[in-house]
Amino acid sequence: MTDFKALYNQKKMTADEVAAQVESGWLIGMDSAIAQTPAIMDAVCRRAEGGALQGVRVQFLLDSYPFAFLADDSLAAKITGQAWFASSGARKALAGGWADYIPNYYRDCPRHIRANYDYDAFCVSVSPMDKHGYFSLGTVSSYSPAMIDKAKRIFVEVNDNTPRAVCGAQLHISQITGLVENSFELPTLPPAKLDETSITIGNLIAEQIQDGSCIQLGIGAIPDAVGLALKQKHDLGIHTEMFTSSMVDLIECGAVNNSKKQIHRGVSVTTFAFGSKAINDYIDDNPAIAIMPVDYVNNPEVICQNDNMISINAALEVDLFGQVCAESIGTKIMSGSGGQVDYVRGACQSKGGKSFIAFTSTAKGGTISKIKPILTPGAVVTTSKNDVDYIVTEYGLAHLRGEPLSSRVRQLIAIAHPDFRDELRFEAKKRGILI
Repeated sequence: MTDFKALYNQKKMTADEVAAQVESGWLIGMDSAIAQTPAIMDAVCRRAEGGALQGVRVQFLLDSYPFAFLADDSLAAKITGQAWFASSGARKALAGGWADYIPNYYRDCPRHIRANYDYDAFCVSVSPMDKHGYFSLGTVSSYSPAMIDKAKRIFVEVNDNTPRAVCGAQLHISQITGLVENSFELPTLPPAKLDETSITIGNLIAEQIQDGSCIQLGIGAIPDAVGLALKQKHDLGIHTEMFTSSMVDLIECGAVNNSKKQIHRGVSVTTFAFGSKAINDYIDDNPAIAIMPVDYVNNPEVICQNDNMISINAALEVDLFGQVCAESIGTKIMSGSGGQVDYVRGACQSKGGKSFIAFTSTAKGGTISKIKPILTPGAVVTTSKNDVDYIVTEYGLAHLRGEPLSSRVRQLIAIAHPDFRDELRFEAKKRGILI
């Protein structure tokens, strides 16, 4: 019988010893949020700062640690971050020109990884090894299995605070090149502050959701407000890209029991989880949550198998055709397509399903309308006019799917802030799209 503990000890090393193996020109892969490896990446950055590395690329999604290669341009040409989805430090680096972005639908990341990339190393944070020699990848599956398949080396950080997801991605000690023990409290997201506007929007959406529906929620004040309003519902299910704190609340209050789902009945399905410590506590050793690869979880053909599928996502601005920009302010990259289109399409293909794009009607203290005659020049179209279903602001809902353009225009103007409705009506008439 293999002595897994002995093998573990043979592969144990320091972060600096892992970094010493990295060579110029390497491609390193990481997944999202708490799956990332802060100690290893800090050590790699120190090597680069000392002049030992050039041309290293690091792919990641949803950075949750203050990586030095994103902080400023001091490591430019030495380490370049390549973001599958921009957030936090990645936004600054992309705007500054010392990081890169990979446009994608989240569901397609594993396909791109397997077809286009060979990784010199995959780095991932894991829970402690079990008696069979397996490590849980914690709250993340996402595209990790694809990177594992395409990596020449696998380095892990073992953190005893990482939850053990019994229905999630696993690594065996035999697959691992080296491991670093790094015990620290995992990063969390502060709870969103709910204001009157987000609560109003949340209530408007909740009124459209019937008992027994299956939900996908994003992150932020409006999804949290929806979660709060859904606490009075019954027999809800969860099939979502990101498992959030509001979902734990819905499970604990009894609104979610996954009893009416057509697939994975009795189980909440997600591809990664990030938020409060309560999420990590809920996932640990819990067979009632399945953390599965994104090419399955975000596949519209899978999503639509659950009846009454509800998707709720955000936008930065929408034009009068119903084109949704959720990832840039003009040419400035703010995030990515993520799974928005995956869930818009999946929900709309579901029997009884609905998709909501929700946002406050204005920005910058009420000085800018988020419903515009045309998108800001350079803005990225995330969800097309042909895919969009419901648009929601604090002034109501606009149902656009299948509607003539003139009907779309009238409905969108009706839910814009009153201060901008005359201007929108004038622009629509000038362009001949309001008849």
